[in-house]
Amino acid sequence: MIKSIPDALEQTAARFGERLAFCSDTEESSYASFTADAKTIGSFLLHRGLEKKNVAVFIDKSVNCLRAMFGAAFANACYTVLDVTSPPERLSSILGTLRPACVIVDKKSARKWKLEGQTVYAVEDMLGEEPDEALLAKVRAARCDTDPLYILFTSGSTGEPKGTVICHRSVLAYASTVIATFGVDETTVWGSQTPLYFSMSVLDVFTSVLCGAEFRIIPKMYFSFPVMLMEYLNEKKINALYWVPSAMGIVANFNTFDEIRPEHLKLVLFAGEVMPVKQLKVWRRALPEALFANLYGPTEITDTCTYFIVDRDFADTESLPIGVPFDNCDILVLREGGGRVLPGSGESGELCVRGSFLGLGYYRNPEKTAAVFTQNPLNSAYPERIYHTGDLVSYNERGELLYLGRKDFQIKHMGYRIELGEIEANIGAIEGVGECACVYENSQIILFYQSPTVGEEVMQQEIKSRLLAYMRPSLVYRLPALPHNANGKIDRKALKAGLKLS
Repeated sequence: MIKSIPDALEQTAARFGERLAFCSDTEESSYASFTADAKTIGSFLLHRGLEKKNVAVFIDKSVNCLRAMFGAAFANACYTVLDVTSPPERLSSILGTLRPACVIVDKKSARKWKLEGQTVYAVEDMLGEEPDEALLAKVRAARCDTDPLYILFTSGSTGEPKGTVICHRSVLAYASTVIATFGVDETTVWGSQTPLYFSMSVLDVFTSVLCGAEFRIIPKMYFSFPVMLMEYLNEKKINALYWVPSAMGIVANFNTFDEIRPEHLKLVLFAGEVMPVKQLKVWRRALPEALFANLYGPTEITDTCTYFIVDRDFADTESLPIGVPFDNCDILVLREGGGRVLPGSGESGELCVRGSFLGLGYYRNPEKTAAVFTQNPLNSAYPERIYHTGDLVSYNERGELLYLGRKDFQIKHMGYRIELGEIEANIGAIEGVGECACVYENSQIILFYQSPTVGEEVMQQEIKSRLLAYMRPSLVYRLPALPHNANGKIDRKALKAGLKLS
């Protein structure tokens, strides 16, 4: 019986021991070797009494980081991967909430460690011990599938990071469903783009472990050189991607496919932000045989809860549906006043989720947990939790879910309710516009965009021809490039901060 991630890794190592598991540009580790290393690290932690304790991992995205993550799992400890580039204030805030029993580093990342007062262990030293099979077996027998696997910190509305606790059962349920939905198997070679402290990494890391796929970390520098990026995909025979749309947009905006195309790609998944149709068309034309799917979901439900397999063409100004729920995951669309929005009603509501994908809540934050993990209002017969995403959706005529925007991105301007995403979709469809983003500040809609060809005067003309008067931005800024956060998404906080500085 597989009841935990270490169980899944051991079973896969028994089947595919010599197959490559986790790889980077400097290292390749087989399933047999990686599992042995993870068990050694797990034994090290157990010998120091860290079963069921919190463990922080302060290591760059690498095979060593993955070793530390899975080592903590073997010890039945709960790990948190930290962003090694985070400002000290954010790290201090996370560590203050987490109160980890130790911090795992490697020799490279240790040079970046500035915070005092932590027990620190280096992976290289931990691997110097031998695995304690008897102790690991004892821990395995006592482990439950509802034990926490990791805590992932995201930004909080108050500015304080909040840590979502995810258990083994949720990850196993989610990864199993993704494998069945998209046909992931031992022949899959993932080209990983997302950081390991970002929820999107859950999909390719843990589907690999469940079915024996290869997980290959793409060097970050290649995303600044799209031709080199495509050469890397071809060289490593990468056949599956799960990227944020911004990363895909870089490839499309530089007309990369006119020079080189990925030869092995069969599966292209994307999530994390809205995928502009214009850039998606470039990818689909270059890879007509590949399966493309738009995934949607927040960290609190492990990673994603709905998907849309792109099976038809869309206009540049349209938005892709977020589709239908994954198997073993149910979606409730709830009206503001109560009651469920049904397909065909033409109404919109907040998307809520129930099922095994749900996280356990926020670490040391019962108030925030109680606010968004609530009793299902449609069920008064027994306890049943749902998660309120804060996202507004509706159904189209095909019964597919349409993402309308965040409740807090919906603005009221000049008496009208406006989704900033609708403005962005129209501006993003303009020929020559690479990326764009809108923010609402001081009762003004402000547009930022990147384009080598569309000047601000031309943009103003396009705005008048495409948008209703009350939706038109008051201010328009053309930038050489839009800022992105560490997850690859457009950084709207940085855009707002730039306004205040100017």
